[in-house]
Amino acid sequence: MAQIPVSQIATSENPGAARNYLPALLSLAALYFMMGFITCLNDTLVPFFKNGFHLTYTRSALVQFYFFLTYGIMSVPAGRIVEKTGYKRGMVTGFLVASGGAFLFFPASVMHEYYLFLAALFILAIGIVILQVAANPYITILGPADTASSRFTLIQGVGSIGTTVAPIFGTWFILSPLGNSEASSDAVRLPYLGIAALLILIAWVVNSLRLPEIKPVGDVEKVEENRKIFSFRNLKLGVWALFFYVGAEVAIGSFLTNYIADTLSVSEQSANSYVAFYWGSMLVGRLAGSVLLKSVRPPLVLAFCAVAAMVLIGISIGTSGYLAVWTMIGVGLFNSVMFATIFSLSVNGLGKFTTQASGLLSTAIVGGAIISYGQGWLIDRFTWQVAFTLPLLCYLYIVFYGLDGYKTKPILNS
Repeated sequence: MAQIPVSQIATSENPGAARNYLPALLSLAALYFMMGFITCLNDTLVPFFKNGFHLTYTRSALVQFYFFLTYGIMSVPAGRIVEKTGYKRGMVTGFLVASGGAFLFFPASVMHEYYLFLAALFILAIGIVILQVAANPYITILGPADTASSRFTLIQGVGSIGTTVAPIFGTWFILSPLGNSEASSDAVRLPYLGIAALLILIAWVVNSLRLPEIKPVGDVEKVEENRKIFSFRNLKLGVWALFFYVGAEVAIGSFLTNYIADTLSVSEQSANSYVAFYWGSMLVGRLAGSVLLKSVRPPLVLAFCAVAAMVLIGISIGTSGYLAVWTMIGVGLFNSVMFATIFSLSVNGLGKFTTQASGLLSTAIVGGAIISYGQGWLIDRFTWQVAFTLPLLCYLYIVFYGLDGYKTKPILNS
């Protein structure tokens, strides 16, 4: 795919750009909050549609499948859109497309058709993909490369506020009328119309802001002209690390409500309130991680967190009751820094290839579709214990990436 020229902001050649940091950070905060809120609200839609349309776990997993499948299909085209429109217009475009998808929940609820909801989610996800592809490389170049993981983790902390609020919002405004099958579609109508209106408002505000532009700056990071994108070992292995990370995170979040309901023998509405702690622990971890990653090597933090996630999943599937529930929820704390760290390590040293790499890494988010669907299939045919071995294996690969896969070992060019 084509590339956006990469540069530094507020260098000696552009000293006035620093004054524009606040609008940029505010726009990124709004962007990540809404991305987190909308994406995490899907975790409420999985049990909601499962009961409302009497679905199997496999069919209910189509919510996440079609949402995250968009990353595999649209990340490269989204990169081209951002290249042509620029960061700010790309972000505005993303918000407007996402608002269109949210609005389509209205006709889908009127017709009460599951596959219309999936189509609406697909369009909503296209907007999220455009936002993600525009924002991720922008964050990594707003400062020194060695603090990119810390900076990325901090801004993702704002997104974690959205993911923490979403389960609470979903419990009260979507799952509360779950017992009435006739009202099942009506319950999502007003919430998603409100989301559509809010996205349009944010698009209008962002469009009126003056944001720092990304412009070419001499030879900030020289990379050989004839080097191919996949000759970067850290990127090639990082794409798979991000695929498995997003897959594990989404798979756990998607079925956590049902897992808790079955484990504690409570209703989905009661169980969904626990999901806020899963995402809330990610908020705590990201705020702490933004400080920790300034003094501890990111690859070591990544490997440690992946091992901790594996241990907690192992304890959860090997026990029962509240211990099983809280250890699974605790995985969120160690998930907190993984996305930002994997992304930053993957683009480290890529120079002009950074934006192209961002599109490839965003494509890897399709792991949220594949892994969550696979886990739903396993739940239908086996047990929760068997199903949760799938994300456990995903974390095993991330351990490898944190210990060795991130290293930029030289690869001979042909």
